Amino acid sequence: MRHSRMKKRLLCVIIVLVIVAVIAAVVFFYRASLDGTGDTLSQFGNRKETIHLWYTDDALTDYLNSKALEFYGRTDIRVDVRQVSGREYLEAVNAASLDEETDTPDLYILSNDSLEKAYLAGLATQLPDTAPVYEERLFTQSARNAVMYNGKYVACPMYYETSALLYNRTYLQQIADEANNVGGEAENGGEEQAGETDTVQTVTAEQLIPASIVDILTFADQYSTPENVEYFFRWDVSDIFYNYFFIGNYISVGGAAGDDKELIDIYNTESVSSLKVYQEMNQFFSIDTKETNYDTIIQEFQEGRTIYTIATSDCIRRLDEAAKDGAFDYEYGIAKLPGINQDLTTRGMSVTNALVINGYSEHKESAGLLMEYLIENASADLYSMTGKLSSVVQDAYENEYEAIFMENYAESVPIPKMLETGNFWVELEICFAKVWGGEDANTQLRQLSEQIKTQLAGEAVTEEAIEDPQVELLPAVEYEEGTGELDGSPEA
Repeated sequence: MRHSRMKKRLLCVIIVLVIVAVIAAVVFFYRASLDGTGDTLSQFGNRKETIHLWYTDDALTDYLNSKALEFYGRTDIRVDVRQVSGREYLEAVNAASLDEETDTPDLYILSNDSLEKAYLAGLATQLPDTAPVYEERLFTQSARNAVMYNGKYVACPMYYETSALLYNRTYLQQIADEANNVGGEAENGGEEQAGETDTVQTVTAEQLIPASIVDILTFADQYSTPENVEYFFRWDVSDIFYNYFFIGNYISVGGAAGDDKELIDIYNTESVSSLKVYQEMNQFFSIDTKETNYDTIIQEFQEGRTIYTIATSDCIRRLDEAAKDGAFDYEYGIAKLPGINQDLTTRGMSVTNALVINGYSEHKESAGLLMEYLIENASADLYSMTGKLSSVVQDAYENEYEAIFMENYAESVPIPKMLETGNFWVELEICFAKVWGGEDANTQLRQLSEQIKTQLAGEAVTEEAIEDPQVELLPAVEYEEGTGELDGSPEA
């Protein structure tokens, strides 16, 4: 009897303890839900280290959240992924880093032209020797130059943008087929009349992919274009990103890494010659800078009105999606940027978005692990998930055109980082606009060089005038806008 009572008392105690435990658990989870932590049940029992990753581009949202979960599964390090407005983004990173009540972004994504500002503010730190950026197999030198400041790697390249030649592959095949048919007819006719002719060389579509601007003009002069074509070659002449390749190989603002104030070379014979060629293009392909922009140029290409243009990597998805929707009825191709002629070559511009470890972070080691994971383990599907081209060199690419853009990226000039030259791109764009409109290329480049050097020196700098080089691109023909053909013989 006594034993029975003891069992009942013990049972009551156990029930009470269970009830208390349940109540405590309910209160605990309720408070946690108010905190908005979003932790899972397993994390409550063993809370792990949390690091914070910031970014601005909404196209990365699903990708970064997915990779954060994968990273947690491998390391038990929780990643709080946060999208922040692009306006005054670096200022927001700085404010959060200095505010003790705000979570400091341990790792964030930043355009390479802002790296000097970030480093000088303590918001970027030199990466350790174990960082992926030191592995040459992963990156081209242009990618590594983009994230170098004062001889140090202060970020790791993640994705990039640059330009390439976009062409209508369907039209090139049609042009080649027609040229071969005409050639065959001429050969047959010659045999009937003379009994013997020279061998007619077959033209292929691949041969019509231009290696230079001269090639484009020559093709336009030699071959008839399909009926729908209005513009043989048309690009956004109002945006320096699509113009820069004309002089990119001959000017330097800050050297290879874009951070050396002593290495400013804007005004030289080759850059003047290249800009004079750019100006001469206006007589062949008259393009109104006030009526065209990149979107209209790509739309015209999509409608089959243009054969060649200069485009950025967004054109791939845009045209592929249009083809699926039935709004693009052609095959297209991507190629390296054309040179100018046998003497003058070109180089495009590139912008690299990079992963930066915050100098104020208390979790630099964990941030470095996340950086390494995103570069070495998560870069292969970056394009398929985001439409962004990974800066990491791949053994194989899911999309054939990724490899061609990578070739252009490898030869590109990274946008400079120097704070004192932050206005250079606007001023260069103005320079191009004036030259396209007819003003003297030599004078405009000399004035631009003097302006930038004066800004850096803090005192007036005067450039010695260069003798105006004589450049003739293709003086024997003149482009007739709206027909897609070259015609006429302007005087040299």
